[in-house]
Amino acid sequence: MNNIVKIAKLFLPNEEILDVSPLGNGHINTTYLVTTNMGKYTLQQINTNIFTDVEGLMSNVEKVTHFIRKKARECGKDPEKCTLKFLSTKSGKKYAIYKDSAYRMYRYIDGVYTIEKMENPESFYHSGIAFGEFAEMLKDFDASQLVETIKNFHNTVSRFRDFEKAVENDAAGRAADVFEEIKFVKDRESFTSLFVEQLENGSLPLRVTHNDTKLNNVLMDEKTGLPVAVIDLDTVMPGSYLYDFGDAIRFGATKAAEDEKDLSIVNFEIDLFEKFAKGYLEMCGSSLTDTEIEMLPYASIMLTLECGMRFLGDYLNGDIYFKIHREGHNLDRARTQFKLVSDMEKNVDNMRAVINKILNK
Repeated sequence: MNNIVKIAKLFLPNEEILDVSPLGNGHINTTYLVTTNMGKYTLQQINTNIFTDVEGLMSNVEKVTHFIRKKARECGKDPEKCTLKFLSTKSGKKYAIYKDSAYRMYRYIDGVYTIEKMENPESFYHSGIAFGEFAEMLKDFDASQLVETIKNFHNTVSRFRDFEKAVENDAAGRAADVFEEIKFVKDRESFTSLFVEQLENGSLPLRVTHNDTKLNNVLMDEKTGLPVAVIDLDTVMPGSYLYDFGDAIRFGATKAAEDEKDLSIVNFEIDLFEKFAKGYLEMCGSSLTDTEIEMLPYASIMLTLECGMRFLGDYLNGDIYFKIHREGHNLDRARTQFKLVSDMEKNVDNMRAVINKILNK
């Protein structure tokens, strides 16, 4: 831990480091809790294999968190708890390079916890509140100021092209055995361009998006159980609110695991959809355009299809991107997504009715 102490001192030159310990179970960045004579801090090593533009990433994060703190002060909230606050080094940068690795530090928020697995549907409602408030606070932020930390992250046209290449190359020799799954994706090729075209022609506004709206990216208050702040801001980028809404529904509106083999228990749950949608729309529904509201059911389908074709593409490529724990793991993941897509397609009218009910339309 000696090196970690040295790195921490780059951000805390005037504080005494009392303790350093591993923190959390994230899969992307390595994280430590640093305790000093003045307080607690979170130190992270940034995964530069995934985030190659550290300068752009930290510029995005700093701009967005600064804006949220400003909005929090305006509405009487505690700006120190509602978002992450990053520290600067002597040079004024929000990150430090040590032995070719990049690090950042932010103030540790006490009295909070995260939920790794949704066991209570109310947690999904609270998640909707958190991400809806995140969207509402940033509705006036000029998203064009932000850079893409991962190029074409939710560009489903680009994702479909990647999938086509995986099918054509068939690097692992598996394409013949998954003909039906490949056909499932190809039958929806025209659908994949819907949001991309709407963003390009301006019918969908460019928004600040979180792009990783999982339940465990919300800090919850230990005393009240209510959401405090949205974290894990590395994928904050310009995009569409539909990305955040759709991805949350993708993982949260089903009781099945993402890699469930028994597809008979993989079902889209309209009640869970309503939980998240209610929280989300209570916070930012009045700020959404008519087109955004109209597209919300399709957002659920789009983001689930995108994830499924990424899993299937990786399976065809020989499992080179997503970590697997068994033979056919990525194929199982793809099949669960495709089952959910099929269910969602049958429930578009039901989703629309839920949204209209929440918005009193």
